[in-house]
Amino acid sequence: SGFDVKNIKTSLYECLIDEINPNSIILTSEIEGLDLLPSHIDLVGAEIEMLNMPNREKMLKGVIEKIESERKYDYLLIDCSPSLGLITVNALTSANSVLIPVQCEYFALEGLGKLLNTIKIIQNRLNTGLDIEGFLLTMYDSRLRLSNQVVEEVKKHFQQMVFETIIQRNIKISEAPSFGKPVILYDAESRGSLNYLNLARELLQKNGDTKIPESAKNID
Repeated sequence: SGFDVKNIKTSLYECLIDEINPNSIILTSEIEGLDLLPSHIDLVGAEIEMLNMPNREKMLKGVIEKIESERKYDYLLIDCSPSLGLITVNALTSANSVLIPVQCEYFALEGLGKLLNTIKIIQNRLNTGLDIEGFLLTMYDSRLRLSNQVVEEVKKHFQQMVFETIIQRNIKISEAPSFGKPVILYDAESRGSLNYLNLARELLQKNGDTKIPESAKNID
């Protein structure tokens, strides 16, 4: 993201627990049109503090409503940790849709069932408008039989709900965070960058967005 996390003093944690206005801490990135509401390692402990709070599953929704009352964004992306704790439940309760990344590894398939069950419960009890945007296959290595088997299994079970774009294993994706940059700024010509540009294009087209950047229209 290009931000020095050591210098971030206030984050989503304070918005949830201390009810700080999120609009006062949103950061502007070096990418035009991309802003960030920072998170913090303290957010892990927030789940314990939220347990006895009223409407604990909808606290993040309140934060998002404050943002939407003052700012206009085309998309709000909520990046979740790979767990099904209260913070993730908050994210699913707040969202219009959920994009499910699936690593091309054996244990990823086992965890997928639990996630889908959680989504079903939230759809029934907390967020009837929650849709599954699609399943995104990640960390794919065409040289590995297991990777190809996972791709086949996921496409067999979820068919049209699987994105055409597959995020392949790429060293540039791993290197970029250590330089404080997203992969598209770290190495725009890398396979990882092109994969994510393809995903962005596919998402925009799926949602009927006509404002697709020229750079994302014709990517091999």
